[in-house]
Amino acid sequence: MTPHAKITNILNASGLSQEALAARLGVSFVTLNSWLNQKSAPKRKSSLEKIDVLYVHYFGALVVDAEELAAKKAAAVTNRLTAAELRDDRELLDKITLNLTYHTNTIEGSTMTMRDVAEVLFDNKVLKNHTAVEQREAINHQAALNFLIDALADTSRPFRWSPDLLCAIHLRLMNGIISDAGSFRNHAVRIVGAAVPLANFMRIESRLLSLCEQLNTATDDALRLLAETHADFEQIHPFSDGNGRTGRLVMFAKSLQLGLFPPIIEKERKSAYYRSLELAQIHGNFANLELLLAESILATASKTLQGTA
Repeated sequence: MTPHAKITNILNASGLSQEALAARLGVSFVTLNSWLNQKSAPKRKSSLEKIDVLYVHYFGALVVDAEELAAKKAAAVTNRLTAAELRDDRELLDKITLNLTYHTNTIEGSTMTMRDVAEVLFDNKVLKNHTAVEQREAINHQAALNFLIDALADTSRPFRWSPDLLCAIHLRLMNGIISDAGSFRNHAVRIVGAAVPLANFMRIESRLLSLCEQLNTATDDALRLLAETHADFEQIHPFSDGNGRTGRLVMFAKSLQLGLFPPIIEKERKSAYYRSLELAQIHGNFANLELLLAESILATASKTLQGTA
């Protein structure tokens, strides 16, 4: 891919202005504009390297450096958080709820801004410039997230993953949005544009039992477990709709269960996320997804802990 194509794709995926992208690349607005209009092309090694780094950030790479992966996984797991700690820290809970709800719904096509989501969740506003479904998606997501945090923080009984629990998450997430919320799909489906074959609907429950057994088993490699179980859940695709959001909530909750700060996949990294999932599901290559999750944990911790007591 040419540098021009990479820059154009970065600009479209990132949502950055030309001024902001020029600053990230360490060049002037005039220089970037010239590259975009193909009046000139980047030739300096430093510029080409910065373009490649940003491109990989937003779109992922086919090959992951093993040392980089190990270093970022080691750094990520030092960020600790439990469900009880999150439940009791209202400021942090609100920040994480807002960021997770905004990014996960935007990945699925919501047009609400971060401010819109905040007004719906925390100010109980009804927005005239967004559909009732989009606003219901935000409200439901908060409800499903709180349900999981409360269940994890409840010390009166052990937390166990089960197909019934996954249905309970989905019911809260999709209630009032689809008619079969909380029920497994009973028909074949395919994801348009994706090469990943989804599970036969007759095998959903047995596949989920195996997945839950893995989620209930201790691990000494948290990032690997999160990557494997998330890729598996999305390939099983147990529900007619809402699988991406449900799967990311499961991954969020499993992180807290492990005492780990949860990853939030940012909307700007949607392409990298989908590429990483596909590599894991088709080729059994989990390195890209592990790296993405490690970077997401580090980014989430850095952004949400700023200004938090």
